Amino acid sequence: MLLLIVAAGALLHQPMLIPPLAASAALVHSTPALPLAQPRSLVGGHLLAALTGFAVLAVLGSATWAAALAGGLALAVMMLSRTQHTPAVATAVIVVLQAPRPARFLPLLLAATVLIVLAAMAATRAKRGGPAYPSYWW
Repeated sequence: MLLLIVAAGALLHQPMLIPPLAASAALVHSTPALPLAQPRSLVGGHLLAALTGFAVLAVLGSATWAAALAGGLALAVMMLSRTQHTPAVATAVIVVLQAPRPARFLPLLLAATVLIVLAAMAATRAKRGGPAYPSYWW
């Protein structure tokens, strides 16, 4: 799974997106029953964090202090929407610091998070006898 994330990030010239996605994959595969690891939090958290980052970028520009603010706001948005996924805070920071094009960044992020969910589902199905992932969808 991590190899696919790193390869996709390198091929699409988005290497900064690799660390938060790698942290998400590690969280989902090591603790699949946690609320933070469920698809709602994983996919929704990253997407809401990215959107928060784009909003901060549009209003305040690309600055270190704006990136820090985006991280904090992203966490607040995730908490309010019940989609807490702590690695996604880094996604908001990355958006502000790198200023990627939303039309390219958001589909890549969505695809990567869905891939993590599918890989976790396949891994738990292959283990037989353990708890199935996800514990819940919504």
